[in-house]
Amino acid sequence: MTARAKLVQNPVGHAAERVARQDWTKLADELDGFGCAVIEQLLAPEECSAIAGLYDDEQHFRSHIVMARHGFGRGEYRYFRYPLPELIAALRSALYPPLAAIANRWNERMGIATRYPARHEDLLAACHAAGQLRPTPLLLRYKPGDYNCLHQDLYGELAFPLQVAILLSQPGRDFTGGEFVLTEQRPRMQSRAEVVPLNMGDAVIFAVHHRPVRGTKGDYRVNLRHGVSRLRSGQRHTLGIIFHDGR
Repeated sequence: MTARAKLVQNPVGHAAERVARQDWTKLADELDGFGCAVIEQLLAPEECSAIAGLYDDEQHFRSHIVMARHGFGRGEYRYFRYPLPELIAALRSALYPPLAAIANRWNERMGIATRYPARHEDLLAACHAAGQLRPTPLLLRYKPGDYNCLHQDLYGELAFPLQVAILLSQPGRDFTGGEFVLTEQRPRMQSRAEVVPLNMGDAVIFAVHHRPVRGTKGDYRVNLRHGVSRLRSGQRHTLGIIFHDGR
């Protein structure tokens, strides 16, 4: 087994400890205010390179999507198959509990009855009982001219409302352009755009579908979409961690 494979096949750096060290009060405030928040340096550079290096090894993936064929933009991505690489599985399980607490608070504010379990394995069990059996974490690759249209990752009736994307390449060195973009549509108002600057190893947490906003007459829902702007040069890899499984 190569050093690259070892990095990805073992939960290097104890994902649970990394996640626990974060200031979740601050992250929750950022999510409440803007629909997104950044965890800096969640992955080390060697871990980013190791995960990006999996892209051409088909044994790790269940499907390969070329965006232009589906009107999604330009570029491509691959969905991981089960079992996930251990580091990715460990991050998925460790990130879920604090995000579930935020998601439940949001649903209460928006008058949505759904509540998410505290443990990720219980969310996956509910997905599988609903016929959503396919893993959703994915690895994306962009080359010059590629982009990702604004969209929402739902994949079934049971969809967890927060998602994480980790940038695996370094802006300015590996690529230019390719900014992460989030748009928010408030009722009877123009859309608001949020461009999120990221460095290699940074993770952006963002709302997949909608979030609550405090108004003069109480909370109301705003609709969100995310995408990636056009890559100007180089190559950009991203790890997407979606917490629910899909159909």
